[in-house]
Amino acid sequence: MKQSLQLKLGTQLTMTPQLQQAIRLLQLSTLDLQQEVQSALDSNPLLEVEGDDHGEAPAEQHTQSSDPTAASNDTASEGDTERNWEDQNIPDDLPVDTRWDDIYSNGSYSGGEGDESTLDRNTTTDSLQGHLAWQLNLTTLSLQDKQIGENLIDGIVPSGFLEACPREIAAALDVDEDEVLAVLKTIQQFEPAGCGARDLRECLLLQLHQLPASTPWLDQARLVVDRHLDLLGKRDFRQLSRRTRLSEAQLGDVVRLIQTLTPYPGEAFGGEDPHYVIPDIIVSRRQQRWVVELNPETTPRLRINGDYAALIKRADNSSDNNFLRDHLQEARWFLKSLQSRNETLLKVASSIVEKQQAFFELGPEAMKPMVLADIAETISMHESTISRVTTQKYMLTPRGVFELKYFFSSHVSTDSGEDASSTAIRAMIRKLIDAEQPRKPLSDNKITQELDQQGIKVARRTVAKYRESMGIPSSSERKRLV
Repeated sequence: MKQSLQLKLGTQLTMTPQLQQAIRLLQLSTLDLQQEVQSALDSNPLLEVEGDDHGEAPAEQHTQSSDPTAASNDTASEGDTERNWEDQNIPDDLPVDTRWDDIYSNGSYSGGEGDESTLDRNTTTDSLQGHLAWQLNLTTLSLQDKQIGENLIDGIVPSGFLEACPREIAAALDVDEDEVLAVLKTIQQFEPAGCGARDLRECLLLQLHQLPASTPWLDQARLVVDRHLDLLGKRDFRQLSRRTRLSEAQLGDVVRLIQTLTPYPGEAFGGEDPHYVIPDIIVSRRQQRWVVELNPETTPRLRINGDYAALIKRADNSSDNNFLRDHLQEARWFLKSLQSRNETLLKVASSIVEKQQAFFELGPEAMKPMVLADIAETISMHESTISRVTTQKYMLTPRGVFELKYFFSSHVSTDSGEDASSTAIRAMIRKLIDAEQPRKPLSDNKITQELDQQGIKVARRTVAKYRESMGIPSSSERKRLV
């Protein structure tokens, strides 16, 4: 077989490490970006945060040497600090039972009662089971009954309901079921009211039993919950009024009392921590125009350490010099990628605000239909880049905080020939429902007709889908007494 050399000409897309880094930084959220920046600072000695004094050390030394008064003042201040520490008269050996706060009373942390109470008041680590177990230990039950109570508490789910079977607990502990039920009655008197119930009816009755006897309409509320909870769930107020022999106004008072109860008493414990969002973009109104700017709190300010960069020598091929040279190049790439990310994010956000000015002026009902291709065409970028930029990025506006993807919605045709945004249609549906009469809520078919009168043609199933996506119940479930 004859071997030969051939020259071919072609094009191939190759992603350099710099391009891969820029794309990766582009799709990071604010929290992930902060972690990435911190990782770069830890691994690259030539990167530092702007404001650090490391790079300004020579200038500071020059200033101090040229100003002897400042140097003497610094020395005096250091001496005052040392004397302040000496004046505290801290003993060498502390007694075993001595509190740290008794000695360091003038430190940065004050161990007074006010601080401790504030800490205890703002920090809640107790679970529902722990709270119930704490109340169980305060009772005068026998050891066997407390063991039964512990098994019952273990069977209470986070919502507050008892999912464990008392008969199975009795068989496991070799006791009578009546004894387990007696301990359960005790647990059902604990706080929060309603815990330990086996169904919604029992949960609401437990809460009503703990209300003062002088509570208005208490007996009628117990009757409705005990015997007619199904009618209340269906909101069949006409049948409910006939069964309870209450007038419409009286039944309204009873229903309002029942609505003060909680169907899930355990939700007060062990709930999810609130999700805080840090906006990447800030939009404000200045001089009759909308101004878009990056959030300075989330924009990392990095620079190259001048002291280390000055140590690099061109003709030196030592390992130390190569180490500094390589990290200097990596630092420049990282700073360039951060700058590219900020510029792209600001460019995309500005284009979104420009196209959705009606939203900022009038609200969600004026939202215009927009897709990723519209922004990509405006700023001459690929749709995939726009998708990366708008994912997990948030914008602070006078109307609230929104994810950038919120401003993108599908097109819905109208009678006028123009397209309407699905976000705007959702806002119209919510506005119609908010303005409806509680006695006669609007059905999906009626909402469709109302939108048709405004020139927007949508199917009834589309209205139902939008309504369900906003968490709005059906018309039968929204019906209530005034």
